[in-house]
Amino acid sequence: MNRFKYEVLFVRIAFVSLIAFIGATLQPFELPVAISALLGVAAASLAVLFAARLRSVEPPALLAGFAGAVAGLCLGLLLVYVCAQGGIVQGSPGQFLRLAIPLLTGYLGLSVALAHADAVPVGLQGSTKRADSNSTTKLLDTSVLIDGRIVDIAESGFLEGRVIVPRFVLHELQLVADSSDSAKRNRGRRGLDVVQLLQKQPRIRLEVMSEDFPETREVDLKLIELAKALHAKIVTNDFNLNKLAQVQGLTVMNINELANSLKPVVLPGEVMRVFILKEGKEHNQGVAYLDDGTMVVVDNARRMISKTIDIIVTSVLQTTAGKMIFGRFDERTQALEARAGAASAAAQ
Repeated sequence: MNRFKYEVLFVRIAFVSLIAFIGATLQPFELPVAISALLGVAAASLAVLFAARLRSVEPPALLAGFAGAVAGLCLGLLLVYVCAQGGIVQGSPGQFLRLAIPLLTGYLGLSVALAHADAVPVGLQGSTKRADSNSTTKLLDTSVLIDGRIVDIAESGFLEGRVIVPRFVLHELQLVADSSDSAKRNRGRRGLDVVQLLQKQPRIRLEVMSEDFPETREVDLKLIELAKALHAKIVTNDFNLNKLAQVQGLTVMNINELANSLKPVVLPGEVMRVFILKEGKEHNQGVAYLDDGTMVVVDNARRMISKTIDIIVTSVLQTTAGKMIFGRFDERTQALEARAGAASAAAQ
C-alpha cells in the first residue's frame, strides 16, 4: 500500500503544479495571474484530498456512492434541460445554474447513497466480503517468527494469501541475532531462518514492507499502526500485543490460542496412560507431559518415575499459558490389573 509513497507524493505535487499553471495561463474568470494560480492549487488540492479519502472507502460504499452520484448528475442535467426549455435559466445567472444544479444534485445523490450503503444487495456484499476475506493481509510480529510454528501452519494450508513481515520486525530480529547472549542469538537466527522458509511456501505471498513510523519507538505500536493502515490481521503469540491490538479493534490471530484449541479434550473420570518424567512440587506427586506439551500432574506417582502408568483424570485447569491436567494414580488398581494379566498369561 505504501511501498511507493514517494512516487505518489511526486505525482500529487506534479498534478497540483500543472493545475496551478493551467489556471495562471488561462485565467478562466479574468482574475489576476496569482489569484488564478491559487484557485488552481485549491481545486487540485481538493481533488487530491478527495482521492485519498476514497482509498479507505469500503467497496460496497464506493459502489453505492458512485451509483448515487451518477443518478444525481443525471437528475440535475434533466432539471437544467427542463428549465432551459421553459426559459428559466438565461443570462449570467442561468450559466451559473447550469453548472451548479448538476453538481448539487450529484452531491446529494452521493451523500444519500453513502448514508444507505448498508442497503447494497446482500449477495453483492457477500461476494465482496468473501473476496476481502480471501485477500486479507496478515502481519507477522517478532515473537511468532522466533517461535517457528508459523512454518508448520503455512505448510498445512491454514495460512494463505498475502503475508507481510515489516522491515522494522526484521531489524529487531537482526538485533536479537547479534546479541552477545547465545540464547538470544540463537532465537534471532531462528527467526531469520523462519522468514526464509516462509518465502519458499507456495500458498502464501511473503512481502517485506519498508513502511515505518519514525515517531513511534516500540515495535508493537508500529505493528498496530501498520495493521490499521493496511486493514490487516496481526499474527502473534505475544499476550500483551494480543490484548493491546484487540482493545484498538484489530483482529489478532494468536498462535498459542490456536494450539490450545487443537489439544485433545480430556474430562474428569477418564483414564489416561502417561509416562512419569519427574517428581512434582507437592508431596508424592509425579509429572508427565502429553505429546502436545500439556503438563499432567499426578498424585501418588512419585515412585513411578520413568514408568508408564494408567491414571484417572481428576480435573482440568485452563490458564493463559495453556492447559494443565491433574490426575491420580491408584496403586491398588494397578496391582490388581498386573495380577489379572499375570494370571491370564499363566493360563495360556
